[in-house]
Amino acid sequence: MASVTIERVEKAFGATKVLHGVDVGIEDGEFCVLVGPSGCGKSTLLRMIAGLEEISGGTISIGDRVVNQLPPKERDIAMVFQNYALYPHMKVRDNMAFALTLAKRPQAEIDSKVNEAAQILGLEPYLDRYPRQLSGGQRQRVAMGRAIVRDPQVFLFDEPLSNLDAKLRVQMRTEIKALHQRLKTTSIYVTHDQIEAMTMADRIVVMRDGVVEQIGTPLHLYDNPANVFVAGFIGSPAMNLIKGRWVGGAVQIGEARVPVRRPMRASEGQSVLLGMRPEHLTPSDASPLTARVEVIEPTGSDTLVMCTLGGEPLTVVLRDRMALKPGMTLRLAPSFDALHVFDEATGKSLAS
Repeated sequence: MASVTIERVEKAFGATKVLHGVDVGIEDGEFCVLVGPSGCGKSTLLRMIAGLEEISGGTISIGDRVVNQLPPKERDIAMVFQNYALYPHMKVRDNMAFALTLAKRPQAEIDSKVNEAAQILGLEPYLDRYPRQLSGGQRQRVAMGRAIVRDPQVFLFDEPLSNLDAKLRVQMRTEIKALHQRLKTTSIYVTHDQIEAMTMADRIVVMRDGVVEQIGTPLHLYDNPANVFVAGFIGSPAMNLIKGRWVGGAVQIGEARVPVRRPMRASEGQSVLLGMRPEHLTPSDASPLTARVEVIEPTGSDTLVMCTLGGEPLTVVLRDRMALKPGMTLRLAPSFDALHVFDEATGKSLAS
């Protein structure tokens, strides 16, 4: 195992820069998730760590070695791809053993490592099948097994679950997390799905337009987003952001005044965005916030209520079932200890 250090890393394709001085330190044994919308540069960064893309500037170190000029085979990494990348003419056993066979390792060692990986991943009944005879989840397990047998210093995952259906994605992310807890190998995982990031990561790196917006544990990012982008990206449904003004330690929204208990660096009269998580809003006849119900989405355990507040969209998650209909008025009280305030002009958090 090894740490991975990314310092001032840049990437340009011709005149187009896609990474702008990225700095990330990943600890030995950590499961780090790079998350962000399509085109933010996360997969490019992963491919640079793997040696599949050249580095335009900065340094990448694995352990105490700078690997900028090393070919992929000398970096002691193993990569799991989105499309599995299995050899269709080879059986599962041979797919998993391929890297060791290529390295001319003793057959007894190859058999031992393949059998051990197959046991870990529940692939023992499928070792003599071809990839075409497997389901998507089984193919992804084979791709993971091929990585495991190499016993690398670092695992790299490039959106490995995006081709699977929703139920299988949930199952596989649990299996990957359990695998990491067992092997404790440094892992870097790329996804655009923030639920995957929240449930799997020790730490999350949130990226946008080739820049790191914030790094932290899942709950730290959820509770303390540094800016509007992170606030809107982390959490499902996304945080509500309502325009207002900072007046006397509260946010004024139309005629309603919402007191904020957390200390803020806001100036009197400043234009701000009030951030409220959907689950932190509860019906209350005494609340000054009056919303109009637009759409109701029951999920069983919860009910998502899409509203408008002063013409702006507002999402509420209700734990208790209520007899609601579109067009109804709903008074909502926020959890005052869990409010966020952002500068409307810069999008940055105003929390002290």
